[in-house]
Amino acid sequence: MLNFFNAKYIQLSEKNKNDLFFLRKRSFKDRLNWSVICKNNKEFDEYDNKNVDYLLGSYQDRIVCGVRFIDIKNNNMITGTFYKYFKQINLPKGNYFEASRLFVDKERIVKFELNKYSISLMLFLSMIYYVRNHNYDGICAIISYQMLIIFRRAGWNVDIVNKGISEKNEVIYLITMPIDGKNTYLLEKNVKSKYKVNDRWPLNFLSRW
Repeated sequence: MLNFFNAKYIQLSEKNKNDLFFLRKRSFKDRLNWSVICKNNKEFDEYDNKNVDYLLGSYQDRIVCGVRFIDIKNNNMITGTFYKYFKQINLPKGNYFEASRLFVDKERIVKFELNKYSISLMLFLSMIYYVRNHNYDGICAIISYQMLIIFRRAGWNVDIVNKGISEKNEVIYLITMPIDGKNTYLLEKNVKSKYKVNDRWPLNFLSRW
């Protein structure tokens, strides 16, 4: 069974913090070679603070994937770190979360023999359920072209708001990620054809086979 849950920065145990930041370092520095801050074999930054809520997926009590949520009214990467890469930033009005540091740890997926499962799809649906459960209007994020394709192939009709150029001279996108009934249905349809899933937050997934 794969379980998804959320925890604020101050609620995470030191063990889980260390594990999360280690996995982020492995994803964003070692695999993707992003310009991220690393110390003691962990990746974390100034946005990992009391205003953060982490959505994490675990298998046998080990983290395998996750994403970081910050209310866009607080300091966030869109209006901070990434601002210089855009000519303009047009954030939507309303209650939105910024999603950042989204990862699926490939090494643990292989180790736990989870590579036959659609972990990314589970994570995406969990993101929608989490945001709906907190009565927010949607999600904003800065993503690469590759992630844009992954979201859309999953059935999530994300909207491009602005385009920018990263430090690697690659196109990046400010997107909004709708959590309306249509998008929820499309992701649920893809997930429920393969897995048994409860219909309320927090989510857990069981294979149908």
